[in-house]
Amino acid sequence: MSSPSSPSSSGNEEQISWFPVPAEDELPENLQGLFRKVREKLGFVPNVFRVYSFRPERLGTWFAHFKQLHEPTDNLNAAEREMIAVAVSMANGCLYCLVAHGAVLRQLLGDPVRADRITIDYKRAGLDPKMEAVLDFAVKLTRTPHDCLEADKKHLMSFGLTVQEVWDVIEIAAMYNFTNRMASATGMMPNREYHALAR
Repeated sequence: MSSPSSPSSSGNEEQISWFPVPAEDELPENLQGLFRKVREKLGFVPNVFRVYSFRPERLGTWFAHFKQLHEPTDNLNAAEREMIAVAVSMANGCLYCLVAHGAVLRQLLGDPVRADRITIDYKRAGLDPKMEAVLDFAVKLTRTPHDCLEADKKHLMSFGLTVQEVWDVIEIAAMYNFTNRMASATGMMPNREYHALAR
């Protein structure tokens, strides 16, 4: 039985949130279906899904947006989009997103050492000028958003990004600032499975 101080725990289960986490069979059928699909693909349900299911009417909308932002384009592939996620998450010190998206980046790059270096300190990871500029801007948007200028857009476009891709960079960085803050404020813990992925 859950104690008042650990609403997500039952028995020996690790607490993953400071807020109540609904049982999967209590969720609407569409979300149960989403959980089944994710479990088939990954072997587990990411804790972000479980924690966000506290407000189930919002989880599906968030996930649809998340999926759209990670669709690769000609000049911003899937791994590069994950690099934005980890750069923003490192700037925010977000445990959940650093562990989860660091694991995804390892999988996408097929190079755990390089992925870990990008996650921890992209400035020392030997990135090309385009991605260093992209991540510099994502961190600027995270730390000092009032300093963003039209010149930043033009600078990113000078590396070949389209105006739509620059918009994607902004939206990905903004979305991870949202998820980082949600993770930090809810006490969200990363799944233990993430730590061993793609090592």
